[in-house]
Amino acid sequence: MEVLAILIGLERTAREQRALDRRLCKARLPKQKSLAEYDFQFPKRIPKAAIVRLFDCEFIERHGCAVLIGPTGTGKSHLLTALGYTAVERGHSVCHTRVVDMINHLTAAQLNGLLGKTLRTDVRPSLLLLDELGYLPIDKRGADLLFQVVAARYESGSIVLTTNRTFREWGTLFDVDNTLATALIDRLMHHGEALVIKGDSYRMKDKPTDPASA
Repeated sequence: MEVLAILIGLERTAREQRALDRRLCKARLPKQKSLAEYDFQFPKRIPKAAIVRLFDCEFIERHGCAVLIGPTGTGKSHLLTALGYTAVERGHSVCHTRVVDMINHLTAAQLNGLLGKTLRTDVRPSLLLLDELGYLPIDKRGADLLFQVVAARYESGSIVLTTNRTFREWGTLFDVDNTLATALIDRLMHHGEALVIKGDSYRMKDKPTDPASA
């Protein structure tokens, strides 16, 4: 009986590992990051308690959302990636993508008559991680496609998004479409929160402030 119990335990562990590997493969996460590696002392301002609370992943069960807002280099992508790995390890299905990559993928699908099928793929995961909104301009088609994803996941799936643009700048970002920007923000924030990070770029922390002194 002891041997049988050991064998059953090994089989269960193997199945759990295979399931974890499948979720990681589907998540398409970048190089692994962890919350422990993030330097909370570096930003000038950061809502640490709210960010740490995200990592219990309870918001995913409630179909909650979050938007990480801050300048380049403040660790938003690090936190997004770390959250993705944590969610996968806790058994959630995850999809990670840059906003521009998702829009390009959806645009190609629309041109090929496959938009409905592709949208279902973006709606299916429990957690959708959208990185780097605001670094590149988004035309009318792209803005409409992004809205379709957010609207389709509204109250049925979680979204965590990173951006270097404050909400008041989103109208300009979306081809001067304030109505669409307002509708996006409204859906993301109805069951979500904005987490604002302020500070300088961590990547530049060891660079001399005066180039002539280098």
